[in-house]
Amino acid sequence: MEIRSRLALNVRRLREAKGWSQEDYADRAGIHRTYVSDIERAKRNPTITVVEKLAVPLEVTASELLA
Repeated sequence: MEIRSRLALNVRRLREAKGWSQEDYADRAGIHRTYVSDIERAKRNPTITVVEKLAVPLEVTASELLA
């Protein structure tokens, strides 16, 4: 599976497990909601800095999001 697809699946799975909307999650991560949407659809190629921003509110490591 492509790394963007793995990231997309992991972000969506963990976000939904916390019961957060994309907007709630985006606010917590400090990222625009449409960017989160694009990541969850594997339409973006985020930098490692953005991957770290995505990981922090989910309480996982960046490497866990990419695994």
